[in-house]
Amino acid sequence: MPNFQSPDQIIRPEILALSAYHVPPATGMIKLDAMENPYPLPAVLREEIAQLTATVPVNRYPDASAASLKAALRQALAISDEMDILLGNGSDEIIQIIAMAAAKPGAVLMSVEPAFVMFRMIATFANMPYVGVPLKKDFSLDLEAMLAAIEKHKPAVIFLAYPNNPTGNLFDANAILTIIRATSGIVIVDEAYHAFADASMINQLTQYPNLLLMRTLSKLGLAGLRLGLLIGRSEWLTQLEKVRLPYNVGIMTQLIAEKVLHHTDVLLEQAEAIKAERTKVRQYLDTIDGLEVFPSDANFILFRVHTASKIFQALKQHRILIKNLDGTHPLLENCLRVTVGTPDENSQFCEILRTILSKTV
Repeated sequence: MPNFQSPDQIIRPEILALSAYHVPPATGMIKLDAMENPYPLPAVLREEIAQLTATVPVNRYPDASAASLKAALRQALAISDEMDILLGNGSDEIIQIIAMAAAKPGAVLMSVEPAFVMFRMIATFANMPYVGVPLKKDFSLDLEAMLAAIEKHKPAVIFLAYPNNPTGNLFDANAILTIIRATSGIVIVDEAYHAFADASMINQLTQYPNLLLMRTLSKLGLAGLRLGLLIGRSEWLTQLEKVRLPYNVGIMTQLIAEKVLHHTDVLLEQAEAIKAERTKVRQYLDTIDGLEVFPSDANFILFRVHTASKIFQALKQHRILIKNLDGTHPLLENCLRVTVGTPDENSQFCEILRTILSKTV
């Protein structure tokens, strides 16, 4: 019998050093922590979906190319015929595909900090050195620092979220274009929150051969389906398709997403409702002493408050779950992030937050 090795003898040390991505339990909570659309699909559409899924051949593999779904996405998102589409099990899988494909020895993956945590985590999974360039104190892009980092590290891959998560702001579009022009690597602009921002880089795809665009349907109201997409030139996506696992987008996701994409007016109306509520919540938060509320072009609002972790726990005791970012990055000291919910959820959050703060003064 051999002496069996323990996990710390087999698993890479950088993986052992990681903490797993934590998703807190939310049963019985007003859930405002994960940037989900709080509105269900209309009853008529849910009934159509129920009828559609009743006869799904779940004993068969799904269409490996998801051709019908891609056609629906192309029409709904106005994707040029010049561009290809790659689908993932959420945006996370697309980030992983890109990192795995680009992970040559010494190849660097770069982003800003703070940014979507999976950029850094997936770089580690793929054994790629990661460089995070700090944002300015107001969370804007530090273009000078980015250009210096590009010159020094020669990144193979740069990820930029537009708007950024967890800060919620749109970076200056000209600064992003300057970064695209300055690097010899590929730049992936993550537009997970584009529906709430009235801004997109999609029209720049034909101008820049090293630009790829990432989208997701999760924030629009289909988070449970886990569907992300990458849009870009065929010379890139043909290579990345080799890394995509077969049948990575299940048959239910393909059928339901395609059905809903024929009713994009529903999703866009819900996005408009969320934007209207975002304005109301921000205006309310601005009236509370002791809060620093940051601008947002996403479906969440970042704010800073004294003893943020204490406030976070107090909100949980009132069955309200938001995101505590205190301690995750120096620029996010005492910061909390709240997703924009329904009018009733938002009212409860605002009133309870004011009550908590009045008792902690």
